Amino acid sequence: MSVTGPAADHPLTLADYESAAQRRFEPDVWDFLAGGAGQERTLAANVRAFEGTRLRPRVLTGIGRPDTEVRMLGRTWAAPVGIAPVAYHALAHPEGEVATAHAAGPAGVPLIVSTFASRAFEDIAAAATGPLWLQVYCFRDRATTRKLIERAEQAGFEALVLTVDTPRLGRRLRSERARFRLPAGIEPANLAHGDYSSPSDHALAEFDPSLDWSVIDWLRAVSTLPVLVKGVLTAFDARQAIAAGVDGIVVSNHGGRQLDGAPATLEALPEIAAEVAGACPVLLDGGIRRGTDVLASLALGADAVLIGRPVLHGLAVGGQEGVQRVLDIVTGELAEAMTLTGTRSAAAAGPELVRPPTLPAPRQVPAPPNGSGLRKEDLHGSLCDPVLDTMNFLNEITHRYPEAISFAPGRPYDGFFETEQIFTHLRRYLDHLETSGASPAEVRSALFQYGPTSGQIRELIAESLRRDEDIDVPPESIVVTVGAQEAMVLALRALIRGPEDVLLVASPCYVGITGAARLLDVVTTAVEEAGDGFRCADLEAAILAEKARGRRPRAFYLTPDHSNPSGNTMPLGTRRELLDLADRHDILILEDSPYRMVSPGQQLPTLKSLDRGGRVVHLGSFSKTLFPGARIGFAVADQLVTDRTGGTGLLADELSKIKSMVTVNTSPVSQAVVAGMLLAADGRTSQLNTETAAYYGDAMRVTLTELATCFPEDERAALGVRWNEPTGGFFLAVTVPFRADNAALVRSAEEFGVIWTPMSYFYPQGGGDRTLRLSVSYLTHEQIAEGVARLARFIRAQGHS
Repeated sequence: MSVTGPAADHPLTLADYESAAQRRFEPDVWDFLAGGAGQERTLAANVRAFEGTRLRPRVLTGIGRPDTEVRMLGRTWAAPVGIAPVAYHALAHPEGEVATAHAAGPAGVPLIVSTFASRAFEDIAAAATGPLWLQVYCFRDRATTRKLIERAEQAGFEALVLTVDTPRLGRRLRSERARFRLPAGIEPANLAHGDYSSPSDHALAEFDPSLDWSVIDWLRAVSTLPVLVKGVLTAFDARQAIAAGVDGIVVSNHGGRQLDGAPATLEALPEIAAEVAGACPVLLDGGIRRGTDVLASLALGADAVLIGRPVLHGLAVGGQEGVQRVLDIVTGELAEAMTLTGTRSAAAAGPELVRPPTLPAPRQVPAPPNGSGLRKEDLHGSLCDPVLDTMNFLNEITHRYPEAISFAPGRPYDGFFETEQIFTHLRRYLDHLETSGASPAEVRSALFQYGPTSGQIRELIAESLRRDEDIDVPPESIVVTVGAQEAMVLALRALIRGPEDVLLVASPCYVGITGAARLLDVVTTAVEEAGDGFRCADLEAAILAEKARGRRPRAFYLTPDHSNPSGNTMPLGTRRELLDLADRHDILILEDSPYRMVSPGQQLPTLKSLDRGGRVVHLGSFSKTLFPGARIGFAVADQLVTDRTGGTGLLADELSKIKSMVTVNTSPVSQAVVAGMLLAADGRTSQLNTETAAYYGDAMRVTLTELATCFPEDERAALGVRWNEPTGGFFLAVTVPFRADNAALVRSAEEFGVIWTPMSYFYPQGGGDRTLRLSVSYLTHEQIAEGVARLARFIRAQGHS
């Protein structure tokens, strides 16, 4: 046996447990354990960083019992503390990880089980009453790793923690000097029999040294469990991890050998937390020896911490009871520290709690002159929602790789615009005002003053809708907006009264509507399209389900023509069926329709032109058809609104009230330029878009032809590549044999010079992981051909990796 000497009587601190444990271990075993999984200096640096951090006390805060609970990956932990993965618990106690699991459950904290656990996953799971996660090393033989994951998942483990800073275990200098070998009978219970007696030699021989970020995709292909990465020490790697789609990051520096001078975990934490900015949980592992260390970690950006060696010390001294006591000490000290610093909850811990004189200041944006600052957690929760980062991420990729061909932007082709046209259109509108009898002062005011909130070109828009779309509504029912995006915000704010009201959206759908809903705290329910497109039966089922929950389905948003992102178009029969359904269930339809006039051929009737029951609020835009930079959109809201006195008005009037508090009015100059364009075509935007519609139609046909050329049918079937064939619009969807996420996008741009959009951005409740969106509008035909060829090379390479 490796344990000697009597147990200490009732240690009071983690340091007491460490001293007692050291007396129980033979020197060579203690050297192995005390050295951690990396150099001895690593652990010492971590501990020193915490010792140099001072918490700032507060008085008269009125705090009774602080709330130490945290929510992590769908589970509530009793404290922001988990048990870190440590190999070979049987070195400390014969029951090994089983005793540790018995202790973790009552403490309400998770246990991360090492790949090199000395007890079987199934036995550990049988003893556990709390969450179990599996620490994963990626072996050269991926089948070995896959089998471990499958066993753990079947046993009920809830997450995977990939150690990313090691293709080999760190050098344990003291152990190497002593030529340490694991004692007989101590070996990993979940791996095939072999020689594990020298951990460093085994790691060097068996761990895959060629891992890159594509391993995250591989893990997701073999398991449905959330994936965290352990061993991140820089903001750059944190950014890569987020791009790869990880579910959590563990700041840790003792999984493998570290560079001399590498930062302590607490030193690395602030810049990583700032980079992640709430996109996923951040945990810290390394150097935690007191409850004050836990609070300092929370203050500097961690969501929770992991404790490893102290748990092993408790296990050695007192088995299950010793582990429970260690956890009690840490959580008790944490609660006391929270009380003394006036910290009501774990979530409320912020950087103002600490005075870390020995740590370098975290990278920050310079504070304003008055020194004020804001905490991200004090801002609206939508600012941590990934949907608000999607466009920024795409823009960043586009600027980072300017030589790449980009199928990402859904904007009009630049070749149609000439600068001098602006002045021609502006003059035409001014002439129109003068001809209509406006005085010079009125003409001047129409350009220079704010103008009416509802818009000053509503008559021209109403006439255009009659001529182009057979939508016959009075000008008073129209609100001119700053793009269709503002029209969406106004409609949502007016129609959704409170949390009992629900917005239903077709899925996939345009991120602008889900982003707007998130900003307004509007509950959304996705109605996923089937393989052959949208089905009214699915919408009706969603409506009934929401009513059964006691909520009121209020409106349904969709783009029926050449939708963004899929490019699909709703058949005429489905349009009529949808209007009938809206009548039956008393819901409104938000019809977003920006791509009709830029698509070739005769278009199906809009929902609004078919609407006889006042069910459709039509959202329109001139950004795709006339002038993107003008940012002129509109809402057609001719529904009657009745107040409590019986008085009636139009929904458009209510939208105008909201607009007066948002943008006040839409730019009169922008309205004037768009009005001049409408006047030039006698209100028919279809005439102005004859050439552009033909161009975009040809661009779509070129894209489809190039895809078919690059992927012959036999190869297409073998790879699992397929795409739809839209008849217009800017977009089509391509299904690929791998996870089309941010990490794949970065590789595509960097190594193959082609950019696209992950379709998962457009699924508000998950989906589209193996589909990408191509936009064909912004490229020349030559760029499309070259871009598709690059895309094909990327898909083949990614599909075979």
